[in-house]
Amino acid sequence: MSQRYAMLLAGGEGSRLCLLSEKRAKPAVPFGSKYRIIDFALSNAVNSGIFDIGVLTQYRPASLNEHIGSGRPWDLDRTRGGVELLQPFLGWAETDWYRGTADAVYQNLYVLEHTRADELLILSGDHVYKMDYNPMYAFHASHPGAVTVAVKPVPAHLTSQFGILTAGRAGRVESFEEKPRRARSTLASMGVYIFSRALLERLLPEDAADPLSRHDFGRDLLPRLVAEGEVYAYAYDGYWADIGTVESYYQANMELTRVDADLDLRDPDWPIHTVSYDLPPLIAGGGGQVSQSLIGSGCILRGTVEHSVLSPGVIVERGAVVRDSIVLNNCWIGRDAVLDRAILDKNVFVGHGARVGHGDDLTPNARCPEHLSSGLTIVGKGTRLPEGLVVGHNCRIAPDLVEREFTAAQLPSGACLDPPPGPESAGE
Repeated sequence: MSQRYAMLLAGGEGSRLCLLSEKRAKPAVPFGSKYRIIDFALSNAVNSGIFDIGVLTQYRPASLNEHIGSGRPWDLDRTRGGVELLQPFLGWAETDWYRGTADAVYQNLYVLEHTRADELLILSGDHVYKMDYNPMYAFHASHPGAVTVAVKPVPAHLTSQFGILTAGRAGRVESFEEKPRRARSTLASMGVYIFSRALLERLLPEDAADPLSRHDFGRDLLPRLVAEGEVYAYAYDGYWADIGTVESYYQANMELTRVDADLDLRDPDWPIHTVSYDLPPLIAGGGGQVSQSLIGSGCILRGTVEHSVLSPGVIVERGAVVRDSIVLNNCWIGRDAVLDRAILDKNVFVGHGARVGHGDDLTPNARCPEHLSSGLTIVGKGTRLPEGLVVGHNCRIAPDLVEREFTAAQLPSGACLDPPPGPESAGE
């Protein structure tokens, strides 16, 4: 059996995650209390016996690079193989940045020179799922095509967010459309591909030289290969979530608060590895109450937490209520404060008696209604909300704000609060 090599695409901007991905790459967004989104693809690879992995980064890679480091949590700190962070490099005539997913792989084909891999496993770094890739490799070997794509049905109203395909009985893909307005089926690409190495070495240079190409697997290469009869669909029947929007991010987190959640994080045969920090155990006391929630280590709960996900180091003071919310690392929720359908990025300070997600008004966000219209309010990293502040639903509060920058006692539903213009942004 030839050596296996995986390339993990982790350079996407993820603009539909709003504030959560404005200062970090989408795969680096925290998820499920203690994890990052990229942990799932990395863990799937090593649990499947793949220990030679290239992570292709581009957009705001600092937190992702720091998280992965040498790869030790995934047993990827190896002399031979292991994990390698692959970033765009200077010297290309047209651009120093990846022009698309296909171009990202093309610029890094040279890493295959030291491997004996006959196929390349290509993974998206922004999906949450548990998948053994070995059955997919077996399927690929037993079918004549040069490409295998993992597929899963999605709800009909979501097909415009995915690459949608149709396949015959033998699994041969008959059509492929990237994010169609009117889909022919509900069968979606999971962003998991096995490509023949020989095919990529022939096809990617041709695509790179094509001035009309967008250099993207879904928009350019797959439709061409489908027309040539080269693509087969591998049906996957396990849990899979594309964390593409604020709402999908929220729902996937909330799903984990169920004891019988479809995504089992406690499976000893398929652990999800991540960076762990030396924090003390959770403390719930002084009247603290917790129900149907996921709580990270190092949390101190003196208030009430209901149906929420708390990352490590969160403090909830007496009388405070955290309900239907996601609170990331090291946030402080002051006495008698209330969070209702809120998402707080790291290091947010909520002053005594403040209310975030208050009232019945569900006016969509003025700036990004496509992201914030279901009632969720997002507070950016490091912001300090003043005592007694009342914030409605579907609000967007920028990172790094301090109390004096909140000039009103109430922020109505659908509002945005940005930092005051600095010297560079004045007059824009």
